[in-house]
Amino acid sequence: VIDAVGSTPIIISLRESGKTIKAVKATWMSTLLLVGFFYAGDVMLQLFHVDIASFAVAGSIVIFLMAIEMLLDVEIFKFKGPTNEATLVPLVFPLIAGAGSFTTLLSLRAEHADINILLGLLANMGVVFFVLTMTDKVQRWMGKGGVYVVRKFFGVILIAVAVRLFTDNITKLILDICTQVQTAP
Repeated sequence: VIDAVGSTPIIISLRESGKTIKAVKATWMSTLLLVGFFYAGDVMLQLFHVDIASFAVAGSIVIFLMAIEMLLDVEIFKFKGPTNEATLVPLVFPLIAGAGSFTTLLSLRAEHADINILLGLLANMGVVFFVLTMTDKVQRWMGKGGVYVVRKFFGVILIAVAVRLFTDNITKLILDICTQVQTAP
């Protein structure tokens, strides 16, 4: 779900638009956010009366819109934060530590030991750091035309991920509503 390689075209695009990305900061912030959500995600969502399926549907819409940007060369998200840095938004959240990864972490907790999940997460963060530090070299190697083609390809992949995340979780929401209606007095 944490697709650092697939995010390479987005990272390159952000850098081309003059945004700075700090690899170490992005890796650490993503790790802290994911580990924090791993331990406190259920409580946090309950605090706002949001179930994981609703959270995942909302995240899938954000991912879908980012993919549309990649495919159609339009700007939907205006990055007008206080700095010219894209490390936290959109890189850390929602690309690396977003609804898909949060949902996956909570789902894995039900089936696997915490230590195994955390070790897998740390290994994945190593890949994230490697990709973030290598995007400049990839861009030089592929050239503008190659990056453009890869961006379009991964835009389609990102739409597929968003659709899967949306359909899996909208189905859960509909089934929950149907169950509530059937059991209502």
